[in-house]
Amino acid sequence: MSGEIHPLGVRPSGNALTSSREDVERRVRTKEQGLGALAALGDTLLLRVLESCAPRTLAALAQTSKAMRAFATHADIWKAAVLETFGGRFRYDASWFGTFATAAERERRRRDGDDVHASKRAKAEPAMARPRTSVSAEIYSDALHQRYMCASMELEAEWLEVSTVPEETSGELSVRDFVAKYEAPNVPVVIRCAAKDWRATQTWTRESLVEKFGDVDFVVGGYDMKLDDFFTLDACEDDVPLYLFDPNFGEKVPELVSDYDVPEYFAKDDLFSLMGADRPHYRWLIVGAARSGSSFHKDPNATSAWNAVITGRKKWVMFPPHVNPPGVHPSEDGAHVAAPLSLVEWFSNFYQYAYDGDVKPLECICEPGDILFVPSGWWHMALNLEECVAITQNFVSKANLRKVIAVLDTKCEALLSGLDKSRRGSLGELFNEALKSSPDDEVQSILTEYQSKKAAKVKPSALGDAFAAGASFSFSFA
Repeated sequence: MSGEIHPLGVRPSGNALTSSREDVERRVRTKEQGLGALAALGDTLLLRVLESCAPRTLAALAQTSKAMRAFATHADIWKAAVLETFGGRFRYDASWFGTFATAAERERRRRDGDDVHASKRAKAEPAMARPRTSVSAEIYSDALHQRYMCASMELEAEWLEVSTVPEETSGELSVRDFVAKYEAPNVPVVIRCAAKDWRATQTWTRESLVEKFGDVDFVVGGYDMKLDDFFTLDACEDDVPLYLFDPNFGEKVPELVSDYDVPEYFAKDDLFSLMGADRPHYRWLIVGAARSGSSFHKDPNATSAWNAVITGRKKWVMFPPHVNPPGVHPSEDGAHVAAPLSLVEWFSNFYQYAYDGDVKPLECICEPGDILFVPSGWWHMALNLEECVAITQNFVSKANLRKVIAVLDTKCEALLSGLDKSRRGSLGELFNEALKSSPDDEVQSILTEYQSKKAAKVKPSALGDAFAAGASFSFSFA
């Protein structure tokens, strides 16, 4: 890759193999002299150290040398600083450093508006120095170059051309057949055109959403952010773009809920609904730019899910519960998952190994109006190929009820999701009590069976299924 990908001309170390000896020596010398004793830390560790520095310290360090400028202005450090300092209260401004500086100035003006001592403090606290970004850093660094490469590289055609998830067409697939062919055997399926008649597919354009709900706070990267501010992130070339993923959108804007219908395949069998207001989070509005999406995870609490694309296109890769995707490493108890944060990085480094094992992944691209059924326990990732708006809901059916009961019965806060940690330990008891109100004889039989096995101190098979090697549950989005 050429050095022009990085805004300061930082090049990957591999470029040294094709450069002249003089150029390599000059770049190595620039780095060693510019970093001084800190060069001994190595690039990755140095970035970790700089992440702990205050913003003013970073800005000052960036003035000291070309090499230090490249490290101290690294976009990921300033992105983290923006989120830590301002949460979601910012508008993107040219770069993450520029965004921090602009947000800080806006906050200072707001703070000083009613402060009679503002002028004195302004002299004592001068504006943060802005490092020059027009001078090339002239160094090699894979750690600095990686995120810019992932943010700018073209998606390979081979990543997008495979389509192996079973497909059905809405109207031609009955509910009975869906249960028999896909839900009961726990197999994914794309139901084409299942959402094509929703009002949302006609009205949820960016312009319409901003006009109606631009001042509404939605959850973006874990922070409340106005929708109008969220769309300013369009100008940001990130390898891990911030993602709107809001579990409370229906309470904030009930109008959005009325714009879509729960598909018939999932409408009658959501047993968590028996809990009423005590149920965990179950529906999310999802909005993301190209290259945003969700890294490999399993849906929370052993639930299944459906995901409907309203606008845009999503690339999905899925692995069955017992097969860990390459590059994805869950902890033994399943509470934590180590995986590349950048979806493009996963494709670039690990997709080539996805077909090495005996069990192959399932892949597809969902178009506007398509709905994907994600069965309980399946690993899955979704990459937005363009700006995308989607709706997803998780649910408990008779097909996955045994696994859900078993997972909830662990009372493990790290394994349960969708509600405050203080409530997770009691979720199993609340759900079991709610199940007793179901008029469905099969539901009562499943509940009685599980409780009998538990009372007899026999390990229910569903628990073994849920926590078999590689079948851990997690819930994380990029």
